[in-house]
Amino acid sequence: MKSIFNNANIKGISTCIPNKKITLEEQVDLLYGGDIKKAQRIKKSIGLDARYIADQDTTTLDLCYQASLNLFEQVSIQKQDIDAIIFVTQTPDFLQPNNAHLLHGRLNLSQNCVCFDLNQGCSGYIYGLFLASMLMQSGAKHILLCAGDTLSKVVNPQDSNTAPIFGDAGSATLISHTTKENTAFFSIHSDGTGWENIILPNSGFKKNTSLTKTPCHSQTLCMDGAEVFNFSIDKEPKAIQEILKDSHKNIDEIDYIFFHQANAYIISNIARRLNLPLHKAPSDSVGKYGNTSSASIPLAICDTLNSTFRKSQQVILSGFGVGLSWATCLTTLQDDTIILPPQFFNKE
Repeated sequence: MKSIFNNANIKGISTCIPNKKITLEEQVDLLYGGDIKKAQRIKKSIGLDARYIADQDTTTLDLCYQASLNLFEQVSIQKQDIDAIIFVTQTPDFLQPNNAHLLHGRLNLSQNCVCFDLNQGCSGYIYGLFLASMLMQSGAKHILLCAGDTLSKVVNPQDSNTAPIFGDAGSATLISHTTKENTAFFSIHSDGTGWENIILPNSGFKKNTSLTKTPCHSQTLCMDGAEVFNFSIDKEPKAIQEILKDSHKNIDEIDYIFFHQANAYIISNIARRLNLPLHKAPSDSVGKYGNTSSASIPLAICDTLNSTFRKSQQVILSGFGVGLSWATCLTTLQDDTIILPPQFFNKE
């Protein structure tokens, strides 16, 4: 699906990470049988190093709530002016009620506010921006988009295929209606035949005794890394080329492409296929924070631009993963967009 919107503007982005840091070296015995050289090779080739993990009592809602408070301290919009909350997560506090309504209550927003959750992972931030842009066309003026996950809670800590990868984070993005033209291009794709390649089995109401593709029969996150890698380097270069064609842009006109921070190896492979300089496709945040699912793109933006953001930036945002799904947006971060550095969770 392709769409073009002209009236939505990203006013600010804030991200929040837990306080507990775990490095790859600290888990050599647990994950790699004490083989420090193997851990170092993985760190060098894939770009994994550290990740931040939420404690038992801290949830995705907590992280996004803190990110929202930090953002409201910096923007001129009042909380009562928020017309909608879109909460993107696959690790909600409850199956019901949803996180959006829980956040609405914590922030004490207007009763005229629309609230809903979006069950989406690695491409979820783009989905959220897409839905926010649609709501702008329906009369919304200010929308709070929260995206985050605490996947460490559903990962087997001894699974070397997933445990070193996934970190926890929450984000808050304020999208506001603008009368100035700010064209955003969206391209969204799905391939449900790959649903087993990233899965949390036995986590809903359908109980599976076996899966045909992924060797996993428990309630921890399972991923076919080879299939996900092949999917990513096949679909993502095409997605970037597609959005450039649709927007009549040249890749040289783009300041940054913020990919979902799966790992540095995947991002570098995609960049190479696009003949894209690596400084335009930042991947440092995955080494600092791990793969943070739907929060990874806003976290990469905050990690990269908070100290250097001085002028309007043409950016492409592109997420890919669970579903399988991939979604891409070309938009402009204006010179007055507030981008806060990643902040640690302040547990009360």
